[in-house]
Amino acid sequence: MVQAWYMDESADDPRLPHRGDPCSPVGLEQLRRLGVLYWKLDADKYENDPELEKIRKERNYSWMDIITICKDKLPDYEEKIKMFYKEHLHLDDEIRYILDGSGYFDVRDKEDKWIRIFMEKGDMITLPAGIYHRFTLDEKNYVKAMRLFVGEPVWTAYNRPADHFEVRGQYVEFLVQTE
Repeated sequence: MVQAWYMDESADDPRLPHRGDPCSPVGLEQLRRLGVLYWKLDADKYENDPELEKIRKERNYSWMDIITICKDKLPDYEEKIKMFYKEHLHLDDEIRYILDGSGYFDVRDKEDKWIRIFMEKGDMITLPAGIYHRFTLDEKNYVKAMRLFVGEPVWTAYNRPADHFEVRGQYVEFLVQTE
């Protein structure tokens, strides 16, 4: 099951858990109210998983590839890690399925506080278009993930502030409607 919590304000290594003190867990329902969707799948059978195929069909996730994020596999590793950790949004949903390893997605709640979502093998997440977020590895410094898209992939990240995008306005309106 998903592990998520409100982050502390520490500027320490972003790969640490950064649990608030006291720890304030966040459940699936609270994530859903932010538009974040989560599934637990069997990553060992991702190539032939009827449950994954069903999700892809229902949500029109027609394109996919696999990325391995570690020093040995990702060109410009240090630069990419810094880029992933800059707060940003996308004009499309961000869909990731962790096939091996682990890391953190951080998302902003309605009050602009950070929620950290621990992602490990078998976790699949959809972050809605327009949500401010970031990603980092944990201390293991390794993750292998499937990236899914509706249609052709769009890789553009828009660093905060990016409130002028229509998709951000639509996301903020979604948050108002889920109160």
